[in-house]
Amino acid sequence: MRIAIITESFAPDVNGVAHSVVRIAEHLVDAGHAPMVIAPAPASSTRGVTGAQPYPVVRVPSVPMPRYRGLRLGLPSPRLSDALISYAPDIVHLASPFLLGARGVALAGQHQLPSVAVYQTDVASYARTYVGRGSATAWRWLRTIHNAADRTLAPSTRAAADLVEHGVERVWLWRRGVDTERFAPARRHELVRRALAPNGEVLVGYVGRLAAEKRVDLLAETCKLPGVRVVVIGDGPARRDVEKALPGAVFLGARHGAQLARLYASLDIFAHTGPYETFGQTVQEALASGLPVVAPAAGGPMDLVTPGLTGSLVPPGDGAALAEAVAELVADPGLRQRYGSAARAEVAARSWAAVGDELIAHYRAVLAGPGVPTQVPVAA
Repeated sequence: MRIAIITESFAPDVNGVAHSVVRIAEHLVDAGHAPMVIAPAPASSTRGVTGAQPYPVVRVPSVPMPRYRGLRLGLPSPRLSDALISYAPDIVHLASPFLLGARGVALAGQHQLPSVAVYQTDVASYARTYVGRGSATAWRWLRTIHNAADRTLAPSTRAAADLVEHGVERVWLWRRGVDTERFAPARRHELVRRALAPNGEVLVGYVGRLAAEKRVDLLAETCKLPGVRVVVIGDGPARRDVEKALPGAVFLGARHGAQLARLYASLDIFAHTGPYETFGQTVQEALASGLPVVAPAAGGPMDLVTPGLTGSLVPPGDGAALAEAVAELVADPGLRQRYGSAARAEVAARSWAAVGDELIAHYRAVLAGPGVPTQVPVAA
């Protein structure tokens, strides 16, 4: 198959959308298919960082996102339509469609190209966080885009329910994969632990972007727990604010590849704070690394964390409850070990190859036409 992937974010961006598009495109190539990626042009300072890809990547003009200049918004220019039409794909894949995706699904409709829209970003919640309003407008826009596609894929049951509740039709569940070879308990490194916990502290880690909607400030109470060292891995526009909120934490900045995998595995507990995750890829990477996870009972983490087996779910936005759940794990090394072992076992089969094959099955079902499902849809 020839697949045109139109994405709102792509490498060198560091986020869930960019990462999943890279992994899926790689799997499509490995499976003998021919993907093409259409993505926003990166900032001039990062051009060339990603190197050559084994598939064509077409960059369209972009501008910095207001109040978050590290992210670029792609502009639906003629370059998008020229690239899509000249490639003549069998199917169009819309990754977290918003601006480029809206133009992409319109072009797919005009040229009678089947399309699959992948919901990955809670745009409505971002509108509330950064603008203070606009949630209803964002949902109207998303509903228009997704209902123009032949199928919408949601990453979690909570995300699927939100889509259905807001009038999106033809919603199916498609979760994300995790690299269980890279993220593994065997990556635990004693030199890393001694550097981060020189007095034998229990290491509680957060990995992800430092942005307002991630609510990393909720770790303030956890920082006060005796015998605990909070480690923050990531960067973003809210870093200075988070550093002020967590004066006792260690900030390591953004880390990648094998270095990131060592840091995950060298932690004792993973604490996730964001209440707006449609999936929660860092949670899944922590589970694969053999860590017990404490996360809010909201969005994607509700599918990923099993309370009493792999970690704890706490009320969203409640820093005290988060610290209490962490303290329970700090006090019981045996419980941490049992949760960590169960966490690793629970994600062992969620490889990118497995979920990539599921995606290809969705493509084939859409190409075959109505009435050929790959599984039971969330909403018909």
